This record gives sequence, structure tokens and C-alpha cells, in this order.
Amino acid sequence: MNNKSTVERSEEMNESAASQKTQKPTPQPSSKAQLARLWGMQALLAILTLSLFAAADSWQAVTGLALASGLSVVTGIIAGITLATLIHEWFHLLGAYASKGDYDIAKHSGLFLFNWNFSNNSVSQFFMMSIAGSVGGALAVVLLWHGIPSNSWGRVALQSAAIASFINASLIEWPVLYRTRLSREPLAELSKVDKGVVLRCFIAALSAGLLIIIYLAP
Repeated sequence: MNNKSTVERSEEMNESAASQKTQKPTPQPSSKAQLARLWGMQALLAILTLSLFAAADSWQAVTGLALASGLSVVTGIIAGITLATLIHEWFHLLGAYASKGDYDIAKHSGLFLFNWNFSNNSVSQFFMMSIAGSVGGALAVVLLWHGIPSNSWGRVALQSAAIASFINASLIEWPVLYRTRLSREPLAELSKVDKGVVLRCFIAALSAGLLIIIYLAP
């Protein structure tokens, strides 16, 4: 019984090993393909939010209804935040690429396109990657400011939301850059950004956005 059992186990192990050899490993998507998929999804999101705003803005311009005005404000805020945030993140990636830094493309869909490998990158590379994001956010504000007239509540909301998004990101990231300049420890300084910091920055950016809406009111 024992000898037979041993032989049977041996045969099963051989069969299992043979089947594993014949099985082909599941191919993993390349980083370029994954990045193209992430970019495509985010581009569709940007187009969708802009299209919703354009529809609401046109409805308001044609009818002048209060409902249309309210909807244009809501979609304008969503579109402004979305565009400014996406361009900000895309420029972070361009900065990472330009700095020749070490990073991994995100495996799952979301806002962030890549994971920065702090241990394999220098402080100067971190600065280039980080500052590029601020450049992208500022570029989004300039494009929306000069590309869309501030002659309706919805358009003012769009511009103000983009500015507020830029302010929010700057309030979070610029102090990190300042502290990193002194400590030379970007990961340690970034780890100090907790929920309280994020909340305070959000409230400050929201307040600034509301003031800008009041200032630009048509």
C-alpha cells in the first residue's frame, strides 16, 4: 500500500509538472499599452465633461432659463476641475519622463498615471517632475481664461474652478518642495501631507474659487 501510494503520488506530480510546462503564462500588458489606455480613458472623461458643459451653456444662451443657468454652473465647475487636474497630472508624467526618472505606469484606472520610485530617483528629478505638474495646471488656467469669454455664470464657474484646482494643488505641493529643498528627503516631506493638510488646502481653494466667481460675475 505504501509503495503503491508513493508511485501514484510520483505519477501525479509528474503529470502536474508536465501540465504546468504546457500552460502559457498570461501575457501582461506593456507599460506603453497601459499608458495609452489610461490616457484614452482620461481623454474621454475630459471630452465628456466639456460636452456636458457645452450643452448646458448652449441651452442657457438660447433659453435664458434659470434651470439652464444652474446646470451650466454645475457642469462648468466639474469641467474646470477635471481639465485642470488632468492636465496637471499629464504634465507630472511629462516631467518624470523629461527628468529620466524611474517610475512605473499605474496598473489600474484612476487619476494618477504613474508611481514614482523615490529610492531610485534624485532630488533634482523629483523637483522636475513636481514642478512640471504646476506648469501644466497654470497652462490649463491660461487656456481656459483666454479661450472662453467670461460672459455667463457657467463660463465664469468653469474658469474659477480651474483656478481653484490650480490653487489647491499648489497649496499641497509647493510646501513639500520648499521643505524638500531644505531636507533633501522628498518622500519624508510628502508623507507629512495628511488628511488635515488636504482638508485645509481644499477649504482655502474653495474660498478662493468663490471669490473669483464673485469678482468675475457677469
